[in-house]
Amino acid sequence: MRIYVSILATIVLIACTSKNKDEISLYTVDQPIDMIESQDDGVFYRKDSVLIINTTGNGEYPGITISGQWDLSKCNELIVELDNHESRGVLPITIRLLNPGADIEKNKGVFIDRVKIPAGSSKQFEIKLPPKLPYPEVAEKFSGMRNDPYYILPGIVSNIDLSDVVEVALYITKPKLDWEWGVKKINVKTGPKDDLTDWTKMPPEEFFPFIDQYGQFIHKDWPGKTKSDQDLKDALQAEKEDLENYPGPQGRSLYGGWKDGPRQEATGQFYVKKKDGKWWMVDPEGYLFWSHGAVRATLSSGITPLDNREFYFKDLPDKNDPEYGQFYTLHDELLYPYYVKRNIKETYNFSAANIMRKYGDNWKEKFTDIVHTRFRSWGLNTIANSSDKYIFIQDKTPYCERFELKSPDIEGSLDAWWKFKDPFHPEFKSNLRKQLLERKDLLDDPWCIGFFIDNEIAWGSETSLAEWTLLSPPTQPAKIELIRILKEKYKDITILNEKWNTNYLGWEALLQSKEKPPVGSREDCIYFTDIIADSYFKHIREEFKKIAPNKLYMGCRFAGRATGRVLKHAAKYCDVLSYNIYTFSLENFKLPDGIDKPVMIGEFHFGALDRGLFHTGLVATENQEARANAYATYVESALRHPNFIGTHWHQYSDQATTGRFDGENFQVGFTDVCDKPYPETIQKIREVGYNMYTIRNGQ
Repeated sequence: MRIYVSILATIVLIACTSKNKDEISLYTVDQPIDMIESQDDGVFYRKDSVLIINTTGNGEYPGITISGQWDLSKCNELIVELDNHESRGVLPITIRLLNPGADIEKNKGVFIDRVKIPAGSSKQFEIKLPPKLPYPEVAEKFSGMRNDPYYILPGIVSNIDLSDVVEVALYITKPKLDWEWGVKKINVKTGPKDDLTDWTKMPPEEFFPFIDQYGQFIHKDWPGKTKSDQDLKDALQAEKEDLENYPGPQGRSLYGGWKDGPRQEATGQFYVKKKDGKWWMVDPEGYLFWSHGAVRATLSSGITPLDNREFYFKDLPDKNDPEYGQFYTLHDELLYPYYVKRNIKETYNFSAANIMRKYGDNWKEKFTDIVHTRFRSWGLNTIANSSDKYIFIQDKTPYCERFELKSPDIEGSLDAWWKFKDPFHPEFKSNLRKQLLERKDLLDDPWCIGFFIDNEIAWGSETSLAEWTLLSPPTQPAKIELIRILKEKYKDITILNEKWNTNYLGWEALLQSKEKPPVGSREDCIYFTDIIADSYFKHIREEFKKIAPNKLYMGCRFAGRATGRVLKHAAKYCDVLSYNIYTFSLENFKLPDGIDKPVMIGEFHFGALDRGLFHTGLVATENQEARANAYATYVESALRHPNFIGTHWHQYSDQATTGRFDGENFQVGFTDVCDKPYPETIQKIREVGYNMYTIRNGQ
């Protein structure tokens, strides 16, 4: 679904003025409402001084598009004032400008930036407009990266001609939830633009290749950049001294629990318990435990696709090289299917290659040892999901694991990471059982906390699961179940037709139909969406507890804040509710009334652009010092909240400079692509980790 706001008349820049003499208005809600058009069931309306926009969780890029003709060549800033009317979380909005004939895939004639509106608030964003590129053909060669080398402070550089802008768009990219948000104004500010960085002035023959043998950006320097193999050796020696000076916090149990705290029943496994108004885990020895960890402790965080991009990279080894040729095929088990799904043929694993250079003989074993040593030294006590198995299965650090269900889909569902699985399909339970038994060695391991099953599912709106079911083929088990329920309720198809305002000839016609259900079906779609959600969690728990009765079922890692309707079903069956929440603080987190469960943060992070990468990650900070302080603020807010039982940082090491399978190239690691820890962040992790039980205890 997309919502278009078409300004039908050509808009001349100088004719659109603002109360501020330095600002020129591109759009205000004072413009005639009849010039706004809706497409794909988008709903918008004007209320006071805001254009209210409602978007559902099953669209590709729902938002608004304003068409016109503007000369912004003398402008240096785009000023956008936006509202987020939802209290459940931060709302990410993409802002896009286009030239006539723009090609978004080829980065031609397009400018894109992204902002985040805090929950339940209004915020004005000032976005720097880019200077003109002397060699736009360089930008046209960038692909497979969320942000590219022209996206580095002090300003975003993009391949667009600002003298001929014909579209301003604001939208959400593939939302998983319904949102209500608003636009108050879109202005531009006149003034000089920032100067170009040195590398954006380079012609193609000088700019390419732009990635060195270690996977780092060639055309910029920064503190800690690796320039030789000897740098790697020197960094290792310096870190060994640091780890010896910080052996880890005192007063911890074998598993990292609170040894000086009130001891509970020891069951030999992890479990959850509420004590003195706060939720905790209890470790196998009976000590209260709060999970402080990081996901993706792996050799393979720095894998990047090579397809049609080999000219990006300097000094790639020969594929038959006896030492470094292996890194063309070395993957990690969890993410490899995502490369296959996108038909990515060739990759290179820079992080693993650097680890081999750094540690020499028996490099995998040495890296595994230092991961556990680092976790203890840094005050971490959990190797979180998506990590390499041979790293976490060492009886040294507690761990939790994650996997995605491989059972058949509801065919009509939104294809986000994956389509929604059909809980009525006979393979739903059998495949879950199979996937658990494939991890049989973890099921009785006392170091294993539990399992997340699925990740950031697209739930859509309160009617979506039923609507997706009705869009599916007649063989869909969920659809067969839905028709059975409708037949039981209405008895005769004519009664349903009257309620839905439809004209199905019979129940078989409804079963065969793959049309979007009408507005009249809403009540029934809400009811059946609830049934699907309940069945999903119920069937997982039933099978999970048969196979892994001693492990925690830790939910599906909601993206942001889950809707209350879905959450009430999750709370019935999950031992732990899990969320991936990217924000600066959890101070205002609140579960819906009537739900009191332990909550795990499965993902959060912060990043900056001062260490050679092109993207900060989902929550940006100014520099490494600010990133470190943001880490402490976030984790301490969770420690002080009665429901949280842990936070897991995403991720242990930076992503590849040139992006992974989906283009993510975030500076979000505790270590860089060369396995060097970021000292500012590590200092703050230690401060929090060494004192976390004191903080949790309210001291």
